[in-house]
Amino acid sequence: MLERYGHGGDLETASSLYGRAPDDFVDFSSNMNPWGPPEGARAAMLRAWERVGAYPDPAARALRRALAERHGVPMEAIWVGNGAAEAIDLALRAIAPKLAAAAAPGFAEYETAVAHAGGRLLDLPLSPDDGFRVTPEAVRGAAAQGADAIVLGHPNNPTGRTLDEDAAEAALDAFRNVVVDEAFLDFSPDEERRTLIRRAAERPGLFVTRSMTKFYAIPGLRLGYVVAHPDEIRHIRGLAVPWSANGIALEVGAAVLADREFAARTLAWLPPERAWLAERLAALGLRVFPSAANFLLVRLPEDAGTTAADVQAALGRDGVLVRSCATFRGLDASYMRVAVKRREANERLLAALAAYFAERKESMRG
Repeated sequence: MLERYGHGGDLETASSLYGRAPDDFVDFSSNMNPWGPPEGARAAMLRAWERVGAYPDPAARALRRALAERHGVPMEAIWVGNGAAEAIDLALRAIAPKLAAAAAPGFAEYETAVAHAGGRLLDLPLSPDDGFRVTPEAVRGAAAQGADAIVLGHPNNPTGRTLDEDAAEAALDAFRNVVVDEAFLDFSPDEERRTLIRRAAERPGLFVTRSMTKFYAIPGLRLGYVVAHPDEIRHIRGLAVPWSANGIALEVGAAVLADREFAARTLAWLPPERAWLAERLAALGLRVFPSAANFLLVRLPEDAGTTAADVQAALGRDGVLVRSCATFRGLDASYMRVAVKRREANERLLAALAAYFAERKESMRG
């Protein structure tokens, strides 16, 4: 199984499974911006290298200042660390829920983080019939079942669906402790209107987690942050290990955040390319769910006579990696997730899928 460690983007496992060098894959199983990293990242790494003999700033002040300016919140409301997974983990450890509700399907790290905090996970089931929408009724139902915290993706992974305003308000009304994972929200042109970051800086119990690695395509550096009320951030800082974010990551983070041209180019490219890819995937017979992120959740036809794992293995042998979603709570073996990449790569994915389905049809006919 390609998702041996629970995530996409595992090129070493792909290499051992499919007999290709790690660099010989077009990887649709992880959701990185195909236009990155920005040009300034390399220069920032070289600057940081000159100071690699010294400890990084334990308070990540330069990057926190830049983030505070971008989001319009105080520096004291931001904690920076080693990727969004650590941010989620620390937010839930700060809450220490006994029973935390989370959307199903949803990011697997929510369950892991709840377990690390000593709690149990309560599934908030989402339905494909309405595009996996989180409803206010489901949120209130989770609270009625005794959940003392809720974790929600905005957009959700793997569905790509953002939180409707009424669902977000229901969560804030029904729960004191709310974690909103906005790892992919910076791919949305209306991010400033949709984000809960400014609310989090003022409301105790609301934690917004962010990733810098996906939009800026720097996953190897591991960089994420939490925005919350300053009292909550002080609590998180007490739980975190010192120097969680290394000096190279901090320098690169500040540099890429300042590259507004890169951000504008990404936001102009993504919506039309995502729509183009969704249309052509649907033409192959796949059900494509609406997404506000840089990936698409798709479902194989009921009469396909195959599974996402079968598709993954066949395409992997041809050097194209897709994410089977059978490991997500609430999904089955008919679901896959694919990243939106640049046109040439997207065409390669479509050609590989078309060839696979044609071969399947021929073998079933025979």
